[in-house]
Amino acid sequence: MSAPSPSLVQEALSAMRGVAALAMGDRKGPGWFDFSDRGLVGSFIALLAVIGINAGLPLLLGIEGARGSALRSVITFVVLLGAQLAAAALVLRQIGRQDGLVPYIVADNWAIFTITMVTVLLSLLGVGNELTLLAIMLLVLIVQVNIARLVVTLSVGQIVLFLIAQLVGGMVGLLIILMTLPLPPELAAELAQQAARAQ
Repeated sequence: MSAPSPSLVQEALSAMRGVAALAMGDRKGPGWFDFSDRGLVGSFIALLAVIGINAGLPLLLGIEGARGSALRSVITFVVLLGAQLAAAALVLRQIGRQDGLVPYIVADNWAIFTITMVTVLLSLLGVGNELTLLAIMLLVLIVQVNIARLVVTLSVGQIVLFLIAQLVGGMVGLLIILMTLPLPPELAAELAQQAARAQ
């Protein structure tokens, strides 16, 4: 008799422990993730939750103009993530490590989910200064390096190539967004004021 499959909540708790382990460079970190097809689906459900949080939180907080920014937030998130994923898949194919794609996606999706939860919690607690933002950015970098090192098991040179490819993919995604989506009115007005002051 096979053991029952863990619930999504159990899978999420396990994956979050995995992300914490990766943040500390623990080689046992990958063992907390489910790299099966079911685990892949679960990680995308977590990603959908992140999209919902990014789009819905400003609406719940009653931020002015949030309805328009919510759609922009969803599109931006999807395009950037898609561009980075495409870049990662291309590099893994070039170095003959296509077997690392699913583990990378699963770990990366749960890392995005976990770090988003931490960021939201800190925001709700009123902790959101520049030092906090810098710490979160550093955490993201550490986790990304350790996903490449411990989950995908790439060499040092391959890790550098992998991270550069994702950075380039993100820049391409950002360029696509800037070319296809109009700037929010408040940002456009701010840029116009800055340009006027510069003249």
